[in-house]
Amino acid sequence: MNQLLLDRLLQIADLFQKDMARAFAGTGLTTARVQLLWTLHHAGPSTQQRLARLCEVTPRNITGLVDALEASGHVRRTPHPTDRRAVLVELTPSAAATMTQMPNEHAALNATLVGAVAPEDRDAVERGIGMIAAHLELLVAQAVGAQTAEASDPSGASAAPTAADTTAAAR
Repeated sequence: MNQLLLDRLLQIADLFQKDMARAFAGTGLTTARVQLLWTLHHAGPSTQQRLARLCEVTPRNITGLVDALEASGHVRRTPHPTDRRAVLVELTPSAAATMTQMPNEHAALNATLVGAVAPEDRDAVERGIGMIAAHLELLVAQAVGAQTAEASDPSGASAAPTAADTTAAAR
């Protein structure tokens, strides 16, 4: 029996999660914490409000993430230079070094994964993955739009199939 492409993609996502958990075992880092560190690496010192917006999480969630990262020595809070009511969250030197090294590790893993594909198939695989990602992004955006429309129309008349509906139906 042939495995569905969706099942393979879900398997790949699960394997990436497991590999990330292995790589960060004992460091106090989780996927969400690494995402926050990556955001800080690119955005520079930021208020928690800005970080919540950039990471697309609630302010309460960002507080928990920052608290945990501060406790593990990955970030520190410093006074905001112009707003005495605000604080900035910034990477510690060791976390900055980790984030600076991460693109090299990504490039090495990318080379290993691409190397598993026959050279004559690589362009097609990369194009196909790009098209799948773009289409899934569109489906998610449509689902969010439908959910927003449904929330404003409790009768459900505007409900349209969502990416989650499509995914659930495919399982």
